[in-house]
Amino acid sequence: MEREDLPALRALGFDDDDLKELGLWIPAVDAPADLAEMYVRRSKKKDSLSALREQVRRMCAHAASEGKTIRHVWFEQRSASKSYVRREEFEQACAAIVGAGLSKTLYVFKTSRLSRRGMGQVGLLLDELEEIQARIYVVAEHIDSTRSRFLLSLFSEQAREQVADLSQFVKLGMDAHKADGKWTGGVTPFGLRSAGGRLEHDPKEYPLARRIAEYLLDRKTPNWIANTLNVEGKLTRHGKKWSGPGIISLAHAVTWAGLVAQRERQLDAKGKWNGKYHRGGSPLMDKNGHPISCGEGVITFAEHVKIKSILSSRSQKGTSIGDRTRGKREIVALLSASLRCGRCAGPMANGGVNYRCYARQTEGESSCQGVATDRARVDSAVETLWINHVLSLSPESDTLHAIAKEWLSYKDPAKEARKIQVTAALESAVGREIELRKERFLLGRMSEADYEYLWRELNAQIDAHKAELATLSVEADLSPLMDPEAVTALWNGAGIGGQRALLKAALTEKGIVLAAPRYRGDRTPILDRLTVHWRDESDPAALAAMDAGMEFVERTRQRRTT
Repeated sequence: MEREDLPALRALGFDDDDLKELGLWIPAVDAPADLAEMYVRRSKKKDSLSALREQVRRMCAHAASEGKTIRHVWFEQRSASKSYVRREEFEQACAAIVGAGLSKTLYVFKTSRLSRRGMGQVGLLLDELEEIQARIYVVAEHIDSTRSRFLLSLFSEQAREQVADLSQFVKLGMDAHKADGKWTGGVTPFGLRSAGGRLEHDPKEYPLARRIAEYLLDRKTPNWIANTLNVEGKLTRHGKKWSGPGIISLAHAVTWAGLVAQRERQLDAKGKWNGKYHRGGSPLMDKNGHPISCGEGVITFAEHVKIKSILSSRSQKGTSIGDRTRGKREIVALLSASLRCGRCAGPMANGGVNYRCYARQTEGESSCQGVATDRARVDSAVETLWINHVLSLSPESDTLHAIAKEWLSYKDPAKEARKIQVTAALESAVGREIELRKERFLLGRMSEADYEYLWRELNAQIDAHKAELATLSVEADLSPLMDPEAVTALWNGAGIGGQRALLKAALTEKGIVLAAPRYRGDRTPILDRLTVHWRDESDPAALAAMDAGMEFVERTRQRRTT
């Protein structure tokens, strides 16, 4: 029997002898108090693995000195400073302690490896660990959260300040490079490569890229171009087939013309950068109003303007065809995010009155022969299947809880947004408390009376935020999902957007697969052609009660159709 974290340990470069020497060869089966989780992180892939292996060795040595056995090593390559980056391995390490209670200690090498978002994030984790008598131990700095929580908070704030300084210097450097006409890094457009800080033609890709450009200048449609290239067996840089949307994105890229791009950052609901940029962008201009070049391009700036003009001339106002002024379109198709093609297993898209294979639609017949079916009859069939499945689940089903959570998130988005705001405010208040302690006890720039007053005010805010967050996190009432009439009313009154949320909560990532017809004009019932991948199986004990519920569902549908 091998350890669950063996793939991660292999990725770090450990061989069998190393793992046996470190005590990481066989699964750990001790009591939770004698077990520990280890979290290892690097920010960039180019960082040396040898340094990470040394960190693991030192943490294992310290664990052995404390009589602890490492239950699981959690390793990932993620930034710890960006709030939009989700660290799945870190979350699982914490869940193993706080949620599952599998161990009582979390080892990290340095505070900066734990988090660079300050005590606002670390403090909340420490509160949860304190409630279950668990801890964090920082090996390099010899910090035990059960004895030196204040010291850990100071190092966390210091790590956050270092990120702010580093981000500012990086931005200044990138702005300077752009002004000098240098390539600032990232994925280069198809047909080009980076050399010496400038773009140049890629001998392998440029001929095909130039051919695509000439097709566009000749007013060929992006879908026609994609299908032509796919028929010839031409692949993208990543070995995939071409698609119409991919051709459009390439045509709108300013960097495809060898120019420095100026793009707007995408912001989340709180006005913070989510790490992404809006597509396209505009050329960065110099002081004389001329676009700044960063090397060779597949097309010239004049050709770039002409291609954009050709594409925009095909747009139809108020439709999905190239019209960017129409705003967010209303959801009209129930299964456009869940239905899969039975031939290629790819997604199926809304085609107006039917669902069509997206690969066939965007990449051409060479990609997939395609599957298409009437939208109304598939939606009706899935409605029956969903209600049938929900009524067959036991009250303890994880799916019911997921459905209730998804429904509340859709039905009351203000509540979900408030939870995000309260969580952010709580993190901020905890961080300010640490700054207050620093001013009083380390720098000595605050009197005891002022400190006591401000400390009481801050703690009142923290308590209020925690109380509100607890109220917002109350579990949903699942009783309506146990009654056939209530379930049917819930589905019928949800609207397309709500029904998609309810359906999504009950399905796995595989969704619903629509089998291809056996022959032209195949009259196989649609229910026999659908394979639904539910999150969990039905409860046999509930199937008997389900039959009566389905009779009610059928009577309701008949009343709606007559």
